[in-house]
Amino acid sequence: MSLVSSPLRGVAAAALLALAGAFAVPTVALAQSATPKIVKKVPPDFPEGALRRGVDRGVLKAKLTVDGAGTVTGVDIVDVSPAKARILNEAVIEALNKWRFEGSGKQAQFELQIVLTAE
Repeated sequence: MSLVSSPLRGVAAAALLALAGAFAVPTVALAQSATPKIVKKVPPDFPEGALRRGVDRGVLKAKLTVDGAGTVTGVDIVDVSPAKARILNEAVIEALNKWRFEGSGKQAQFELQIVLTAE
């Protein structure tokens, strides 16, 4: 499995990586001007139950809150496509809570777009 992040303009690249068999391809769209540097990424596990329910791919938009030390303190899923891909929410939230960012000394909020596919 692989985990790649890029600015939102890389959505086409993310789609190509997903088609090439990438396990999780998050693309980053930030609500603020400065991109926080990702120090640690943890890829989401694709839930086995999702495949049984006919879900092999999902695009999730997550809103992250990060404290001044770079620790994720909150994750909210704000959009999911297709709707049946909501089964992926828990796996994405669990993984994003383990991510770490370079500390900025102040709390920040931003959004990430995660494209999660089964291999």
